[in-house]
Amino acid sequence: MFEGPSPRLSERAMTRTTDDELIACWRDEPAPLLPVLHAFHDRDGYLSDDALRAVAHGLRIPLADLYGTVTFYHHIARIEGGKQRPRVCDGPVCKLNGCDALLDQLAPEGATAMPCAGRCDDPIPVLRGDEFLVGRVGAPLAAEGTPLPPPNPGGVTECCFAHIRDAGRASLAGYRASGGYEALARAVQELSPAELLDLIDASGLAGRGGAGFPTGRKWRAVAEATGEPKTIVCNADEGEPGCFKDRALMDHDPHAVIEGMALAAYATGATRGFVYLRYEYPHTLRILEGALEEARAANLIGPGILGSDLHFELYLRRGAGAYICGEETSLLNSLEGKHPFPRNRPPYPVTHGFEDKPTAVNNVETLVSVPPIVRHGSDWYAALGLGEHKGTKLISLSGDVQRPGNYEIPIGLPLRTLLDEWAGGPRAGRSFQAVTMAGLSGGFIGSEDFDITLDEPCLRAKQSFLGAGGVMVFDDSRDMLEVARQAMSFFAHESCGKCVPCRIGTQRLTERLAGDAGPRDTELWSAEVHDIGHTMMAVSACGLGIAAPLVTESLLRYFPEQVAARLEQRT
Repeated sequence: MFEGPSPRLSERAMTRTTDDELIACWRDEPAPLLPVLHAFHDRDGYLSDDALRAVAHGLRIPLADLYGTVTFYHHIARIEGGKQRPRVCDGPVCKLNGCDALLDQLAPEGATAMPCAGRCDDPIPVLRGDEFLVGRVGAPLAAEGTPLPPPNPGGVTECCFAHIRDAGRASLAGYRASGGYEALARAVQELSPAELLDLIDASGLAGRGGAGFPTGRKWRAVAEATGEPKTIVCNADEGEPGCFKDRALMDHDPHAVIEGMALAAYATGATRGFVYLRYEYPHTLRILEGALEEARAANLIGPGILGSDLHFELYLRRGAGAYICGEETSLLNSLEGKHPFPRNRPPYPVTHGFEDKPTAVNNVETLVSVPPIVRHGSDWYAALGLGEHKGTKLISLSGDVQRPGNYEIPIGLPLRTLLDEWAGGPRAGRSFQAVTMAGLSGGFIGSEDFDITLDEPCLRAKQSFLGAGGVMVFDDSRDMLEVARQAMSFFAHESCGKCVPCRIGTQRLTERLAGDAGPRDTELWSAEVHDIGHTMMAVSACGLGIAAPLVTESLLRYFPEQVAARLEQRT
């Protein structure tokens, strides 16, 4: 029998639910551990030792393994009342906006810091229980909705954002008002799975979460792989500092995510899917739950979609706070209830993914791009890019710029056009000093190289990459050595610890940027930092250890005077 997910317990019912009843709600579903942990966490306000023992027994997980997994996550409280204590973002942009003072202000409530929570366009985010609030120094916390993307000042055709500003877009009726689910209907009624794969291939759509792997090629590999059931996973664990585009898509256009996943299921033969949502978006959880209910009631997910042979059930799973879960194999381990270490590859998820079965993992932006491509055609999408580039890219722009926000750009757009024309340039009396690329993972681009275009070939030539599209801006008032130290401290904190080069290397680089270790001579200091970074790049197990040294490499390339001046002060 084809069954959907269990109904979510109301908060009132949950307070009266026994341990066994909570576990029974999810025991027979795929990927049960995370929802069970959250159920106990929601009911009790923390995860007690008794709760851990109950979960271990109910799901047949060794207690020691469960303890190691639970304590890996940032947001599962282990002390009574811990869930309600405020958590204040101390990401790079929030540092610029006074998060340390806000932490002091909320200290009487037991406030603690958390890594970037994806509100860089409207800082400073604070989590308190399941409330997503905005805090400003000297003012009470306020509940504010997700800002809509600014009107596209470039006058270019948009793909993902074309209708996101329409009134009521988040509802099923609002989504259908501008062509929503027409692509799914066309696919199941007019196209074969092979024809849909050819269409996505021809469009040139590549992964928009950072890796840039061709989407059609990934889906084709899943379709051709042996093993059932096949799975579609939406990677909505948007944890890269400076990135907040997926939050806007899910909050204002949730049905686009669902339609994109259903199209991926049709193309690959998948019968089940998961949205893996980052913990820091509790408001988004409620929006997606509502959209899934609407879609299920309208026969847009579940058995026999739109009267076809497509059977696709979709489950929502909330993460628990771990940057490394943005890496696809760590995410899969997290879904399976394992310690979320990255997996060794090969084999790859397309043949050995969720539960060792063929799996396509795509990020939110990639999936949302698919319905417009099916509706308008591959040539339409390919022509949205500039020059030889195909398609568009969402850019999360934040920091020292007048109009931060999410912008959908044609791939190949000049960086200066985005900064000066679209986003209004620097603050009054200031000039731009640097931007980051790919959130933090692409390192810095100094102002002398601002004549670049936003596409992978151009950025690779500058020893950086576009990645997920987070661009943070720093003007001439900022200490770039301190910005680099904060960035490396983040990577050190978020390293999963599996491999020595990353676990130790990020710590050693943080110490050197802080002045706690290393030579005082500039040449010796630089050589040591290069050596540590190159070792990490060569032998780290996943992208975190490979990308982190780009921070120090780009710091030395663009700001050697600031490094030398700081070292001179320390002698």
